[in-house]
Amino acid sequence: MSGDAYPMTPPDVSQVPDAVPRIEPLSRGGNRSTYEVWGKTYNVLPDARGYARQGTASWYGEKFHGYATSNGEIYDMFKMTAAHRSLPLPTYARVTSLDNGRSVIVRVNDRGPFHNDREIDLSYAAAARLDILERGTGRVKVEAIDAEAWLAENAGNAANGETVAAVQPAAGTEVGQDEGGRDEAVQEVALAASNDAAASTNGSRSSGEGAAPIYLQIAALGSADSARALKARLENELSHPVRVADATGMYRVQVGPLADAGKIEPVRTELRRAGFDQAFIVNGAE
Repeated sequence: MSGDAYPMTPPDVSQVPDAVPRIEPLSRGGNRSTYEVWGKTYNVLPDARGYARQGTASWYGEKFHGYATSNGEIYDMFKMTAAHRSLPLPTYARVTSLDNGRSVIVRVNDRGPFHNDREIDLSYAAAARLDILERGTGRVKVEAIDAEAWLAENAGNAANGETVAAVQPAAGTEVGQDEGGRDEAVQEVALAASNDAAASTNGSRSSGEGAAPIYLQIAALGSADSARALKARLENELSHPVRVADATGMYRVQVGPLADAGKIEPVRTELRRAGFDQAFIVNGAE
């Protein structure tokens, strides 16, 4: 495609939730201190804290949907993500429209826009939430979110029925080893992290008689094509079956079924080797 485009049959993305800030390591890809595009050199900030700028936001959609972002993840235009020239990947940022006051939280996992008059490139879903799809651009304020501070401030939300999760790097994983290739569906991770923790703690979950089969969920995508692409990649990397479970308009990429709870850690090890450090446990009914 020579130019970008709207999705052929766009879903209603007005209710797509904000990205949920969490603590995670920098991506292996997309974080060189300097890089060059079209003969111009750009500098990547070592730390996003305190970043706040006003400028013009644009958006990108069908042309890039299903392709790799700068940090190696798969771009899903129906998720709350964005591209930025200098913020570390990933960075969580609040983007507020200066025209209508609407605000969203996005996860920056890509590079761009490479136009001097642009501050940020939003996903289709984020642009829709800010009502800039038709105009193509809009005036915004971009504020980086300190995930640790955000989690501390929002910890009380759990008492009101909301789940707030800080996902720490796996033990023994250094910053810079979080290779991409999986969707950034942080909403799904946040909502299910408590289930993962509980299952990991008791270690007794099994697929014996009467028990549901065990799966490890890697991502929840809004695009069937992106889910199938991720499934194909995982099948090439792993020695276990992979499925795509379709529920409530989300395509969940899951490894399994696993014979019993004793298979969980070996599969996690395979996933880490393939660059997928975060997966949570679900049963066959989920």
